[in-house]
Amino acid sequence: MGTRKENLWLSTYMLALEASEVMTLRALKLMAGGHAANMEAARMSSEKVSEAFGAWVTLATGGTWPKVVGKYRKRVGANARRLRRR
Repeated sequence: MGTRKENLWLSTYMLALEASEVMTLRALKLMAGGHAANMEAARMSSEKVSEAFGAWVTLATGGTWPKVVGKYRKRVGANARRLRRR
């Protein structure tokens, strides 16, 4: 079993891979244009602000970086599932 530091590196690496999938799926949706693309752009923008603020709050209230990465991975995973369906 690895150390916490190794697990953090693995989680961060996985977050990067998962985020790249979401970025690809979003780019395809945005290139298609139309109402769905406008809605996705608005969702993406509001999520960025919300998640950044959430990360700050987590860290400011004594949370750890692994907790922040875990929260981001949950959100990225949900976005990937949603975008794959369409």
